[in-house]
Amino acid sequence: MRIRVGFGFGGSTRPASSGPTNQGDERVADQTFAAVVDDLERLGFDSLWVSERATGTTLDPLVAMAFAAGRTERLKFGPAVMVLPGRNPVLCAKALASLDRVSGGRALPAFGLGIADAAEHQAFGVQRGDRAAWFDEALPLMRRLWTEDVVDHDGDRFHLEGVRVQPKPIQDPFEVWLGGQAPSELRRCGRLGDGWLPSFTTPAMVADGIRLVSTTAIQHGRTIDPEHFGALVPFVHGSMPERFAARLRARQPDLDPREVVAQGVAGLRSRLEAFVSAGASKFVVFPLDEPSDRSSSRSTGSTSGGVDAWHATIEDVATECLSLQS
Repeated sequence: MRIRVGFGFGGSTRPASSGPTNQGDERVADQTFAAVVDDLERLGFDSLWVSERATGTTLDPLVAMAFAAGRTERLKFGPAVMVLPGRNPVLCAKALASLDRVSGGRALPAFGLGIADAAEHQAFGVQRGDRAAWFDEALPLMRRLWTEDVVDHDGDRFHLEGVRVQPKPIQDPFEVWLGGQAPSELRRCGRLGDGWLPSFTTPAMVADGIRLVSTTAIQHGRTIDPEHFGALVPFVHGSMPERFAARLRARQPDLDPREVVAQGVAGLRSRLEAFVSAGASKFVVFPLDEPSDRSSSRSTGSTSGGVDAWHATIEDVATECLSLQS
């Protein structure tokens, strides 16, 4: 089993400082994402994953991935995960194929329905109840656009006549990872996906999910590579802020938040090993909060750090986790 470890920006982290700064501080803050990308390439992480929050403080995932593609030679990159309902499938297929082409085959498409958030639903313009049907039509259509010379399609949402997407992705097949943990999402992954990457989960939940995804795939005449199961593994830098704990309790009332979020980098390796025992092998370790720069907080009162603080976090995660890669 080939174990791989990537690093992600969670939806609650920012690529640069958004607080009041002078012009010199802004220039430094704007280099934070660049420094993170450089560290991941230098230290040997498998991949960079960027969250999508259209109404949040994170970078647009396509822009962030394009930046990473141009700045690195080895690092793979993907969205964790990109919202598909609301996107034009032709333009989305074109953008991802282009990213794969210019990066030499390093793009990792990953899609989901989007979070349960009214502002995000408004941003994408799709009612919550319509998202699944949109997804189920758009993803197979994108696959055709990546592989067929000319595509004709007449569906409930999209009508195409003689449409071409060029250039094609370098990767063939251009494999798609899906998120989610609800039974309907697991069955969708078995029907339409090439890999499964859930978040805020436990090894036992992953083991159960792998069985349902694999069984559904077989029922539809498909197979999922047994090495295409993974997990997004979140952590906080210190004790868990109550706002995160409250969100997790609302999302999964039967789970102690500490079961799905590591407190500190120490112990991440043992969590990943437990997921490996459950059948997963592809991981994205990501912070829910920003690292603290203690020297900065003493002088300015800020609790979030800059380049140096992110550098220290990534070094710590590398020391803790990267020896698992095989």
